[in-house]
Amino acid sequence: MTLIVGEEELLVDRAIGEIVVAVRRGDPEVEVVDLLPATMEPGRLGELTSPSLFGGGKVLVVRGAQDLGKDLTAELLGYAKSPADDIVLVVVHAGGAKGKALLDGLGKAGARKLNFPKITKPGDRIGFVRAEVRRAGGSITEGAARTLLDAIGTDLRELASACDQLVSDTGGAIDDDAVARYHRGRAEVTGFAVADRAVEGNLAAALEQLRWALATGVAPVLITSALAQGVRSLAKVGGAPRHLRGAALAKELGLPPWKIDRVRGQLRGWTPNGVAHALTVVAETDAQVKGGATDPAYALEKAVGDIVAARAGR
Repeated sequence: MTLIVGEEELLVDRAIGEIVVAVRRGDPEVEVVDLLPATMEPGRLGELTSPSLFGGGKVLVVRGAQDLGKDLTAELLGYAKSPADDIVLVVVHAGGAKGKALLDGLGKAGARKLNFPKITKPGDRIGFVRAEVRRAGGSITEGAARTLLDAIGTDLRELASACDQLVSDTGGAIDDDAVARYHRGRAEVTGFAVADRAVEGNLAAALEQLRWALATGVAPVLITSALAQGVRSLAKVGGAPRHLRGAALAKELGLPPWKIDRVRGQLRGWTPNGVAHALTVVAETDAQVKGGATDPAYALEKAVGDIVAARAGR
């Protein structure tokens, strides 16, 4: 018996698939039966777990177990106390308080438990991307993993597919350039990509991504906002109390730890006066983009140049 708890459908489905594959190594003809609360009736589990005249094992997958009623829960727990040798039972539960009696009962009956809680933290998503690339036989830098998240979003199925494709297309070694090359039009249309290159002092790359973003329809005001956030992050991290570290620093600044690490790298080459000047540049550009300039694109190009110059102390 295996109890799978969590809401990450990709990871849940993978775990079920791995169980089925393992069972079929010993019995290629094993029957797999998917059950949902809406289609289960009292007595159905008993029918499926009764010895068959024709022999053969089964893998019973009960999905959405938190929605089983009282009678079905009792029937499932009754079976769990004396499971059949030729039946592999997999129970999928979303977690939470609903149906907790079933969770507790299966645990006491000795079910193996696998946990796949929703991945919500940026650091955990980066870890997922890196693990997916390793799973496909490649490697990816942390920066490239972040860039891929910016490009694809947080859907694990899409991320997993993208990781597999990138390993196939690149031969396995994935860096920022590889992600940008294969996901151009998604990764590079964000204002944050423009902002990152600008605060890093890479004028050519910042202008290239700015023009691409504008050409693909990104609103100038969104790019200005990203530039402002990028420069403000420099000011925040650069002016942070020196005695704070780790979680305390993240709480003080209101930034996730990975973001603080990235900004620290971007701070190299900046002076307090340079950051102050860059803040003035983004404030002026914001006003221009919101109606003060006849050509928002030119205002943004000038802002990018001025930010790069501020980093260099010019």
